[in-house]
Amino acid sequence: MVKDPPAVRLFVSLSVRGYPTPIMSETTTYSTTEAAEREQERTDERTAPNCPECSGSLVTDEEHGETVCADCGLVVEEDEIDHGPEWRAFDSSERDSKSRVGAPTTQMMHDKGLSTNIGWQDKDAYGRALSSRQREKMQRLRTWNERFRTRDSKERNLKQALGEIDRMASALGLPENVRETASVIYRRALADDLLPGRSIEGVATSALYAAARQAGTPRSLDEIATVSRVEKDEIARTYRYVVRELGLEIQPADPEQYVPRFASELDLSDESERRARDLLKTAKEQGVHSGKSPVGLAAAAIYAAALLTNEKVTQSEVSEVANISEVTIRNRYHELLEAEEQIQVP
Repeated sequence: MVKDPPAVRLFVSLSVRGYPTPIMSETTTYSTTEAAEREQERTDERTAPNCPECSGSLVTDEEHGETVCADCGLVVEEDEIDHGPEWRAFDSSERDSKSRVGAPTTQMMHDKGLSTNIGWQDKDAYGRALSSRQREKMQRLRTWNERFRTRDSKERNLKQALGEIDRMASALGLPENVRETASVIYRRALADDLLPGRSIEGVATSALYAAARQAGTPRSLDEIATVSRVEKDEIARTYRYVVRELGLEIQPADPEQYVPRFASELDLSDESERRARDLLKTAKEQGVHSGKSPVGLAAAAIYAAALLTNEKVTQSEVSEVANISEVTIRNRYHELLEAEEQIQVP
């Protein structure tokens, strides 16, 4: 007995279900997959909403909030809710100015930016000054709003620490992602109860120092100490403790990470920056960088590269930018040039 091909069997089954049987020709044959797709399309057409009067297709009129039949004009639904904005905007700046949604949540605020802020201008929505009674009322609202935002000691602690992180990051020119990371590190330290016996400023400073190194935009301890309210020794001690207790994976600082910032502050050319990177790569190959301060190596490489490219930069200028002594620059400068000469000697 000869079996029917899959396409023929599928058409027979469709005919039994009430579908008209297609006329088969020698050149019109469909595979099982194509026939199944056609059957799915017919099923979707049957399940789609149609007009209850004439079974015609329905069309949504967004301007009038109605759903009407395209064939007979019957209004099936009316007074539909428009979930879009009630205003119109023609460019991105106008859209941003008219939008009334709040900012996204952030780790840089103790309440993650979900609370309400009351302005200090004492003006209404039209810019008119408030009366004396209204000003007193708004001041009382500000006081109670501030009390609700920091309801316990942990929130007050977090608010003070995150404010310190934002202040120091602004003074050091660190980007927003470093501030977010530092805020997360401080939150973890607070959750793991690492603050007893240590100052809020010390833990906040160490969190910012760790976040800057993780993000590849490190700052030296001396730079951190200049904007912090705690001493350098306390920052280093707290930093080691936080990294050990939280298990942070922080790679040793690379001298090349300091080069772009130093070159930018000294207004050096791209050629000098590239030459400084080459000097540091040579020093790594020769093992000169072992046991040396990465800031000192970066400063010496910048000074040497400026001299090699005929750009006038003094040791005192580099020392001021890198916040290290001129003696360190001179010592590392000679070591870098010696390593460069050893590579060039055949």
